[in-house]
Amino acid sequence: MSAMPHEPLTQADVLLEGFLALGTPEGFRAELIEGEIVVTPPPDGDHEDYISRIVKQVIRQSRTEMDFSGNKGLKLVGSPGSSRNHVIPDITFAPADLSLFRGADSWMPCDGVAMVVEVTSTRAQVDRESKRCSYARGGIPLYLLIDRGASALTLFSEAEGSDYLQRRTIHFGKVLPLPEPFAFELDTAAFE
Repeated sequence: MSAMPHEPLTQADVLLEGFLALGTPEGFRAELIEGEIVVTPPPDGDHEDYISRIVKQVIRQSRTEMDFSGNKGLKLVGSPGSSRNHVIPDITFAPADLSLFRGADSWMPCDGVAMVVEVTSTRAQVDRESKRCSYARGGIPLYLLIDRGASALTLFSEAEGSDYLQRRTIHFGKVLPLPEPFAFELDTAAFE
């Protein structure tokens, strides 16, 4: 009995293999987004302050009890012809009754995720465009972008294909209504 010949590796396969074998320096994070390996340095204090303010409000005010994870790796559908995206949101929220994070691998599927949050940093266009499209293709219902360069928050909703059909933008200092399962008004007064 002869061995079956292996199918040749595609460029996307080689890229994914190389990405998964990366030795990223401590504190840095590496993501594979739309066929590009993106490495970002540790976040600054303002970045973490925004994250903290969002998490506190969601925990205190959300209609549905939420679990959250900072820097949880998600496997998402890639654009046609590219490998699966491996993206690390700044915050990932999921209903607590799903226990989504318990026992999850480093890179988990996005099924059950209610919302992801990104705070722009050194590569803001990745958060504004590439990650938005990746999250939409993954079917993540809500994507909240805190855009420090624009002093604004944008909530993307109604994922369809590779983008969201709805977006609502407010400037820092205003309130942003979050839909179910959150169902409260996110206060950004302290973001200014």
